[in-house]
Amino acid sequence: MPNLYFCQPHAKNQGMLRAVLSLPECESMASEYHVTYLGEEFPAPSGLEGQSSDFAVLSFRSDETTPSWRSGYYRLDSDLAAVNDALHRLAR
Repeated sequence: MPNLYFCQPHAKNQGMLRAVLSLPECESMASEYHVTYLGEEFPAPSGLEGQSSDFAVLSFRSDETTPSWRSGYYRLDSDLAAVNDALHRLAR
């Protein structure tokens, strides 16, 4: 199952596991937020030029791929509070 990490560059946080999601839950998150594919390696917050705000990352292992999701890491373009609220809505 895909993982969702919260990254906080200002705190030098490499990424904290926030949730394990089903594919339908990932689709729901992607429908709410713009998702950008980052590649096969977990993004180093300190290595993202101009990136100082917190962000969320979805990860998909190679055995979890679908036509919509390839293996690797995706950034959700939203602040962590909004992503956290979306997670709470999914849990209901």
